[in-house]
Amino acid sequence: MTLTTEQLRHTLTTVLGLAAREGTLSYRLIGTAADLLRGVPIEPGDVDLLARARADVDVFARALAAHRCLTPPSWMPCCGQYYAAFEVDGVQVDASTVESPSQSPWIEAFGSGPWTHFSEIAVGDDRVAVVAPELRLATELYRDRRDRAELIAHWMRDHGCNTSLLRNALAARGIDAATQSSVLATIVG
Repeated sequence: MTLTTEQLRHTLTTVLGLAAREGTLSYRLIGTAADLLRGVPIEPGDVDLLARARADVDVFARALAAHRCLTPPSWMPCCGQYYAAFEVDGVQVDASTVESPSQSPWIEAFGSGPWTHFSEIAVGDDRVAVVAPELRLATELYRDRRDRAELIAHWMRDHGCNTSLLRNALAARGIDAATQSSVLATIVG
């Protein structure tokens, strides 16, 4: 299933509303759903919430207990993640920790990056904490997803970019100098 912006907003409103009844949920919206919420014309297949701690994944799971459970909260040693997934009105919603031993402030899903570089976007009565697009772009380049990276870069060209943050994120992900130059040329000309 490909999410529309309307479906994403509805899903976030539902999930965050239910989570608020269970306690505090410390999270960041990451992945392509973060891009779509910002307005990037991208097609996410699911909604990924990065949780600060395992207790946040447990809050998420309790909140969504009435929905179809795809994966109960469980430790995934292969990925260093505590992970849970549910289906909410036909949309897969995941919450996970990423417990990698990095303190990099420039990476989307681990270290201090997602907790430092984010903004809040209004969705209904909620404010959704969304990871910075500069970190998202570096992730897509790192994963060699050029089509997605191109969409994000063009969106940043039209809506603004923190070039210092982007340079740091690209360097943290080990993106080669030629690709860095090309991406920056697309964004800032």
